[in-house]
This record gives sequence, C-alpha cells and structure tokens, in this order.
Amino acid sequence: MDIGELIRDLRTARGWSQGRLASEINKVHGTTLTREYVSNWERSKVRPGPFYLAALSSVLDVPLAVLEGEVDRREFLTDVAGAAIAPVVASDLISAGFAARLRGGPSADEWEAKLATYGTQYMSMGAADIQRRVSGELVTVQQQLDDPRLWSVASRLMTLYAKTFPGADGSKAVHWYRMAATAADESGNDEARVWVRGRAAIALGYEGASLGVADVLADQAMAISDRPSLGLLNAVMGKAHAAAIRGDRTTALHLADRGRRIFDKAGSYEQTSDYAVPWWRMNVFLSLLLARLGDERGAVEAQEAARRELPAELPRFATHLEMHRGLMLARSGDLLGGAAYARTALDALPPEKHSLTLRLLMAEIERT
Repeated sequence: MDIGELIRDLRTARGWSQGRLASEINKVHGTTLTREYVSNWERSKVRPGPFYLAALSSVLDVPLAVLEGEVDRREFLTDVAGAAIAPVVASDLISAGFAARLRGGPSADEWEAKLATYGTQYMSMGAADIQRRVSGELVTVQQQLDDPRLWSVASRLMTLYAKTFPGADGSKAVHWYRMAATAADESGNDEARVWVRGRAAIALGYEGASLGVADVLADQAMAISDRPSLGLLNAVMGKAHAAAIRGDRTTALHLADRGRRIFDKAGSYEQTSDYAVPWWRMNVFLSLLLARLGDERGAVEAQEAARRELPAELPRFATHLEMHRGLMLARSGDLLGGAAYARTALDALPPEKHSLTLRLLMAEIERT
C-alpha cells in the first residue's frame, strides 16, 4: 500500500472530506494547505514532505513510522486503525441512539426534512461521507419506530445507506435493500413500498450487479401498484437495464418505452435530489441502457438531451455520460479506445466525487 492510499483510507474512515483533512491540518499547524493538495497526495502525484508527514501523524492519530513506511501500512489499517477509530464512532452512535429514545428524537416532519437534505447531498458527495452520516441517523430513527410513519423514513434511509455499498459484492447492498423493503412494508405506505424497491432495482440494474435481486424487487414494486410514480419508474428502468445486460433486447426496449410513458406522468421538477427523476436524469438512464444495447444513435441523443439540462453543480453525472460514450466505443469493437476514453473521463473528476457506481461502470467497460 502506498502512502496516498493510506491517507485516503484513514481520512474516509473518519468520514472526512479532503477539504476537512486540509482544514484540520491548517487549524492545528497554522498552514494554508488546500483540498487540491490533499487530492494530489492521495493520487500519489505529490508525496508529503517531513513537515506534512508529522502533521498527518498528529491529525490522523497515526504513528509517524507508519506514514514513513517503517511499519506495514496495510497491516496497521486492519489491526490498529480499526481498533482506534471504531470505538469513537461506536460511542457516538450509542449516545445518539439513547438520546433519541430518552428525548423522543426528531418529529416526523423533521425527519422528512432530513431526508430531503440527504437526497440532495447524495448527488454531489462521496459514498464514504454519506455512509457515515446516514449510519448515525439510522441508529437514531430505530429508537422511534413506535410511530408507523417513521418506518417509511427508516426504509428510505436504509435505501440510501445501501447505495453506499457496491451492489456487486452480493451481500451488504442487497442485505440493506431487502431490509429497506421490509421496513417499508411495516409503514403500510404503498408509495414508500414501491419507491424503496424501485430505487434498489435501478441502482442494481444501472450498476449491473445482483440482477436477480433487481428483477425480484422491480417485480414486487410493479405488483404493489401500477399507479405512475417515481418508484414505479425506477423499478421499470432497473428491470430494463437487467434485461439489456442479459442481452434481451426486446424486453429492454419494451420496458424503456413503458418507462418513458410513466415519466410523462410522474417525472419530477426537482433537479438535484436522489429522490427525484427529472428529464436529464431519465436521459442518463436511457443513455446507458441504449449504449449497452449498441444503439449508438439513441444513446447519443439521450446524452445530448441530458447535457442540455444537467445542473452545473453535478459534474459526476457529466462523467457518467462521458463514460457511456466509452462503453459505446468498446461495444463497437474499439476495446482499448473505449476503456481509455472512459478512464480519462473518470480521472478528470476529483476523486472525492467518485461514486461506487462510476467505479463499477469503469469495470464493466474494461470487461467489454
């Protein structure tokens, strides 16, 4: 393990952004370190000098010998860092849970406001930051489940939490998606029951992971209600992606057409929330679907439509569209060129804005 990987892993273990790490060093040592410099460290473009190695040692609470390479860094991460970091995090979570039980915790309306905030933050923040924040909220809300409305809140938080794990690992993400579906059932709210299943289906289908689970959850969502909704739209498009990956072109296109009809009735005006599917995001779904099917003309049209309305503050999704082009090149036979195009697009995005979905997409392109 090089020092860049170690700095990144220790930073994310604390739930810190690169900017937060720079800020902590500046606060303690009176420096003017920038986020970009931390990014260069983590990408091994620049190696910290003796002063900054000492600063990192004190701020991250890591022996200097580890940073200087005198102790096996990977062994330290598993044996020492985990033991040092985990109790602090666990203590905070336990305290938050008991406080919620003793004082009642946020109201249902306050929880809905929290969900709206997380939905917006998810679109621009890295998985590690969201994961740590949402884990604390889950500890709190589980103490308030005497109120059926909060089962709906919990189910949507679980779905967001699941998205911070790669669906391809076949365990954690799927475990949380299934628990979210069960929690939604406890709420008795059909809208929540459809939404959490649909969101899981599009997440897994888009990632190309656990396709059997994606199909099951999508089918459950469609069976609960056929009323046009964002949850149903996600379910249908997730199932379409699963069909495309399996090579079932007819089913994929049929479901895409159904998705377009649902979007016409249920598409959202909200532009920057994970709980929304505006016109640009629908076209991101279609762009990848059509690229997977080898429909270059349709995929390019979807990409252009998405770019026209894509909010400037969401560069990660512009990267998605560029990587879809890389997939198209690979599908057309230019395997090396397609992979290189996608890798260039991914590398142009700051590492802290990378999502697990982008990494899985890169792996899919390289496999092609």
